[in-house]
This record gives sequence, C-alpha cells and structure tokens, in this order.
Amino acid sequence: MSEITVVSWNFERNGAGIAAKRLRAHELLVSLNPHLVLRQEMWGADANGNEIMYELEDVLGLRGWLGPRACTAVFADPRKFQPLREWPQTGPMWVLPPTAMTLRFTPAGRRSMPIAVASYHLNYASPTTRLAEAEWLTVWADKTWTTADGETVRMPALLAGDNNSYPAPGVEGDVALPELKAIADRPHRLHRSFVGPGGRRVMDTRPDEALRTAGLEDVARHWVNTRDGSAKALSRTVNGCVSHGPDSRIDRIYATSDLLGAVVGVDVIEVPEAESDHHIVRLTLDADALSDVLNQQLEEAAVA
Repeated sequence: MSEITVVSWNFERNGAGIAAKRLRAHELLVSLNPHLVLRQEMWGADANGNEIMYELEDVLGLRGWLGPRACTAVFADPRKFQPLREWPQTGPMWVLPPTAMTLRFTPAGRRSMPIAVASYHLNYASPTTRLAEAEWLTVWADKTWTTADGETVRMPALLAGDNNSYPAPGVEGDVALPELKAIADRPHRLHRSFVGPGGRRVMDTRPDEALRTAGLEDVARHWVNTRDGSAKALSRTVNGCVSHGPDSRIDRIYATSDLLGAVVGVDVIEVPEAESDHHIVRLTLDADALSDVLNQQLEEAAVA
C-alpha cells in the first residue's frame, strides 16, 4: 500500500532565529518522509526576500508557499501535489493569517478533483476572535471546482493547525479538559475560556464544535472512534506547565468526510521541550483510496 504522509507542526518561533535549531527541526520533519507539511509560526521566513523560506524548502525537499506576514506555510511534494491556486485573501479579521491552497493530488490523474488545503493558527488571547476565525476557516469546506465538463463540484478540504483551544469531550482516551482553576496564570484562564450558559466560565471548545458542525472532522477523533485506531492519535500536543495548565491537544488536523475513508493512521510525534513547545501531528492516507475518492466525486458529478 502506497501512503501519503501529512504533518502539522507549530515549531516554536521558527527556531527563534537560531539557524542550527531550525535545521534540526526540519531534519526531524524530513525523517518522517512527509508529502505535505503544514507549518505555523514561520516568523522571519520572509526576511531578505524569503531567504529562510527557501532554506526550508531545500532542507525539506518540498515546494513551499508562505502565507501573509510569515505566520503560516504549506510545503508539498511536487511529485505528489500540483498547485492550482493560492488564496491570499482568507477573511477580514485574522490575527495570524492562514496559508490556503488548491492542490491536485497528481497520482489521481490530471482530471481528478483537487483538494482545498490550509495551514492555520487561531488567535492566542481572544476566545471571541478565535471563534470568528474558526468560522471563517469553514469556507474551505465550501470551495467548489469546475470540472472539464463544466460541472461545479464541492472540493474536499484538509486543514491543520494550532487551535489554541480544546476538542469537545466525547472520545474515550482523549486528553481531559483542564479545570479553569488548574490554570495558574490568571490572564491565561481568560485566553482559554468563555462565559457559557448561566454566566459560568467554561473551557473553550467552540472552534472545534464550529469546524465539526461545518462538516470538518477531527481526524484523530475519527480514527479512534470509527476505524479502531490507536489511542496515540489522541496524545497531547502541548505539555502541561504551571502557567498554562495540564497537557492539552490543541493542535489538530481536520478533513471533510469524503476524505476520511482514506485515513490509515493518526499519531503524535513528541518533540523535546528544548526544541519546541508543540509536538507534531501526523496523518497517514492510503494513496490509492485517496485517488479513488477524488475520481469518484467527478464520476458522481457527471451523472448528477
């Protein structure tokens, strides 16, 4: 079985200007043999005419696209993914704008349905802004493509990033929601909660609920719930600390339901805290199943 590896990582401050640290981080990504890398915190990658961005392309052996203000990036294996469109205008109110692309999975054929792909980073401090950003993310589950036969078909979508908020409870083995009082830092209590029904402050799961309402499924949740996947899919992506509270799973990959049948693995690769404050989320797809999905959609459109 041929597999496609997708990874998402918020690499802390893009190495904080330390070239050796940045190189180690991206060599770690190379060791995972990724075909699609969705990065957050690309700070400084646009300096000197995108010098660092091109450096990272070379290290990864992938083609890259840097989002507005070097907040996020997408890297793709040119042997597997063909860029068809960039989406530089991603909404009116992003604090950290996403990088959004339309990519064709070339093994599926030149007439196959493309995929809307985005790397995102929801707001750190404001749960109100964060919810609005998540709502804007749902437009990527609503993008369409006009086929060679003139049919308009909704594209599959694959989104990944740092949500700065929690998945809604409901999956056995998922990282538990923290208690508000378990977060020692008072401002961070505000950052990770909102006033719910009855005026009681509760932990923020609203971005996850918004994305799933729009048909974008948390692939880790799907893998464990419906595919009998390993609970490692639900591992922490950020370690607990005194200021921010217990371990949490704030980094997640979402996909529209049409892509879920191609999922054959989800896990988390832990990274030493000295290197980054976030771990790497990895999604593995069956390449043949993915091709079938992307071609089936066109066949269904043709007979509709």
